[in-house]
Order: sequence, then C-alpha cells, then structure tokens
Amino acid sequence: MSGLAHVARRNAPLALALVGLGVLGLALGRWLNGYYLQIVVLIGINIILAASLNLINGITGQFSLGHAGFLAIGAYVSAATTLGTGLTSAAVLPLSLLTGALAAALAGLAVGIPTLRLRGDYLAITTLGFGEIIRVVILNTDAVGGARGLGGIPTLAGFGSVYACAALCLVMLWRLVYSQRGAAFFAIREDEVAAAAMGIDTTRYKILAFVIGAFWAGLAGGLLAHFIGYLHTNSFTFLRSVEIVVMVVLGGLGSLTGCALAAAILTILPELLRFGAEYRMVIYALLLIAIMLIRPSGLMGGREISWPSWSSTPVR
Repeated sequence: MSGLAHVARRNAPLALALVGLGVLGLALGRWLNGYYLQIVVLIGINIILAASLNLINGITGQFSLGHAGFLAIGAYVSAATTLGTGLTSAAVLPLSLLTGALAAALAGLAVGIPTLRLRGDYLAITTLGFGEIIRVVILNTDAVGGARGLGGIPTLAGFGSVYACAALCLVMLWRLVYSQRGAAFFAIREDEVAAAAMGIDTTRYKILAFVIGAFWAGLAGGLLAHFIGYLHTNSFTFLRSVEIVVMVVLGGLGSLTGCALAAAILTILPELLRFGAEYRMVIYALLLIAIMLIRPSGLMGGREISWPSWSSTPVR
C-alpha cells in the first residue's frame, strides 16, 4: 500500500495538471480567436517533436534527420485508423493516437537496428533517406490519398489533448533521462567507445532512443492530423526535419526545457514577422543567425529549468 501511495503522491501534480489543461482547453476553444488557438496548439505539437528528437540527437548524440518520416507515419496511420472505424467522437482519439505512435515506434526500430554502426554524417544521410522514402511511398499510395492528400479527417484534437500529450512527453522523458539508467544516454553521447568499455549496452540504448523518439513523433503526427483535418506529403519534407533539428539546437542540445522554449519561439516568430511580407523568411533567418551567434550553445545551453525550485539545473 505504501508503494501505491508513493506512486499516487508522485503523479498527483501531473494528474491535476492534465485536468487543468482539459478545462483550460474548453475555455480557450470557446473564447480564443481561431487563428491564435491554432498557433498555440501548433506550439504544443512542436514541443513534442522537439523533445522527442532531443532524446535522439541532443541526449544520445545520434544525428537523425528523419523525424519528419516518423511524424508522417504517425499522422497517416492515426488518420486511417479513425477513418477506418467510421467514428467521429473524441472517444476514438486515444486509440488512433496510440496506433499511429506504435507504427512510428516500429519504424524507429526498423531504422535503429540497421544503422547502429553508423555515426555522424553517415547516420544523418541514412535517416534523411528514410524520411524521403516514407514521403514518396505515401505520395504514391492511393489508399491514403496519394498526391491528392488525405482529407475528411475528424478534427478531434484541440488544446487540451495536445498539451496533455506534451506534458506527458516532457515528464516521461525527464524521468527517463534524469534517472539512474538515463545516465547511459549521456555517456553514449560523450564517448560511445568508453561507455561500451564501462559495460553499457550501447546498442540497446541507441535503439531505445530511436524507438521512444519515434513513438512521440508519431503521436505528434496523430495530433496534427486530427487538429488540421487534412494531410499532404508537402508537410513532411526534408525541411520539416530540419525545422525540428533547429528547435533542438536552438534550445540547447540535451536540454528538454530548452527545446520546449525554442519550439514555442520558432512557432510564433514566423507569425510575428508577417508584416515583412515576402521578406519575412529572410528576417527570420537573420534572427536565427543572430541568436546562434549570441548564444552558440543554445538558449538554455547545458542547463534545465528545474520545476520544483524553478532554478537552473545542469545537464549531465
């Protein structure tokens, strides 16, 4: 009983936060302008994407450029699940999200196993190729819309569901990374050979990073599909993977709170620069360069924001 009580006490703040997000989502859906609500929801989806890629790139030190592929798999599988059931109620959303996330996790396993011997640029090229293969396969598959795109997806996701998933993602990754076992991820990033010599099963942890990262990317894809209501392969190009990588680098490699902060900034920034018309992306690029010159190690560098004390905690 004491063990159950400990688990309940530990997870009570998270449960209360999830309930609060649900209530807040209902209020925002009624009172907030649709344009601003979309930006806020997209921030939540990008936080999940950046945090999940940070586990692979920033924490484990594996340079992946295929996150858009995992996002696409989760989005299309999740949407196909919902359309296949024929249900339009929110009750089908958890099943659809889980199906898409598991499909993406299997893809992460399929990518992780054959690329174990690759590092650096070679791994980046391989994962980039994987992402493009997924996009082209979807583009030529009429069952999921092909070049027309997949429409008619029920819009079941909103602020509450997106930020509940974002909170679960950050808490799960935080507890994993800053646990005793989580130190192995940082050890692999610093020196994989030395980590293996110390008895760490580097193969297992690298595959685990890919699978967990792909799982959350797939979940983000399912949320995107059920929020936008339409999918097209143009949303899952190489540039989409680069955008997520930029969020991770800008936030600080290995910093979960940093990548969440960067995801929010990089989602809002293009909207704030709309006054620049055709020059807004030039201004956007210049601002990114300026930020990286001022903070070359990222916004948070090698630190985290510790929620209990709101003090900076160094990353391992």
